[in-house]
Amino acid sequence: MYKLKIFNNIAENGLHILRESNFVVTDENPDAIMLRSEILKPESFNSELLCIARAGAGINNIPIKEATKAGIVVFNTPGANANAVKELVLCGMLLSSRGILQGYNFLNSISTKDSNELNTEVESKKKEFKGFELQGKTLGIIGLGAIGSLVAQSAHNLGMNIIGFDPFISIDSAWRLPKEVVKADSIEELVGSADFISVHVPLVDDTKEMINENILKYFKKGSKLINLSRGPIINNDDVINALKEGVIDRFVTDFPTQELVNRSKKFGDVILLPHLGASTSEAEINCAVMAANQTKDFILNGNIINSVNFPRIRLGRSTDYRLVVINKNEPGLIGKIADCLASHQLNISDMVNKSRDGIAINLIDLDTKPNIQIEKEIKKIEHILSVRSC
Repeated sequence: MYKLKIFNNIAENGLHILRESNFVVTDENPDAIMLRSEILKPESFNSELLCIARAGAGINNIPIKEATKAGIVVFNTPGANANAVKELVLCGMLLSSRGILQGYNFLNSISTKDSNELNTEVESKKKEFKGFELQGKTLGIIGLGAIGSLVAQSAHNLGMNIIGFDPFISIDSAWRLPKEVVKADSIEELVGSADFISVHVPLVDDTKEMINENILKYFKKGSKLINLSRGPIINNDDVINALKEGVIDRFVTDFPTQELVNRSKKFGDVILLPHLGASTSEAEINCAVMAANQTKDFILNGNIINSVNFPRIRLGRSTDYRLVVINKNEPGLIGKIADCLASHQLNISDMVNKSRDGIAINLIDLDTKPNIQIEKEIKKIEHILSVRSC
């Protein structure tokens, strides 16, 4: 039996996968944690904890460095909520290009009960809510991963021109892009030619406040900025100044702050959403199922997919007996592990070793079952973080 601790509301579809694999939900000394927005602290790590699965893409609510030092694998679910976010980006472009919200607010402010008066007032005011079509306009996408590439596909289908910037684009993401996407050599080049700019990058040190006054001065006059990625990627004060100066025409964001609320109420050029990017039933299910499958495969087999702090590793089972050894990435450790196993007459049927930065993981299939004493001896080797059988 394996212990699972959950935070927030995790879709039952995901929990069902783990319950069928002998996981029980409990708060006591879990082997695995599954969460969405809960902010974890290192003090919440128990000695038995093996992995943390975030049912979503962002991991800024998890102390990654501390987890890595403790040998705890942290998963996320990139792409599981991509379609939900993509659809909201399209909605954001429509809301910022047409007087949809303004027209809605106008109609709800009319007090007359007479249909003729209503029609007259509507006809006299509708010109104030005139907008423009997306077809033929240029969308600039910063970050062409799972979400950015889907946005590019849908925008292309709407007849938009696409320009993208992503110096770290993966081969998989590149394959998903329409061939018509134009590659920008810099963010400055992208924002200078786009009518809409949509940001889809993770929040890391290099992307914090990447949209600031130094970049905003290159924006095409009257353009619209959309941020459904992470709030701190945008310097809100600089964006408000850009709105005041007419550099950009609209700012759509999923991350409201008090200064943005004040601006929205007074001028209406900020469109705020209450963090709805992944708030669909389908996205919640997709994230929970992906997180559950990753947790299950790691606990039962040691395999790792979509970890933010550990290398990707996979080994098909060649025997019923497997050791999972996590260690600091130091030379000579594989030899010491093999020597320890050989001293107990244990034959290695198959094995794989992968490393990432300062951490390494070994999956070792044995012909016979190792006992607890062997695991204890391996654990005593310097730089070994954890050893377990599965």
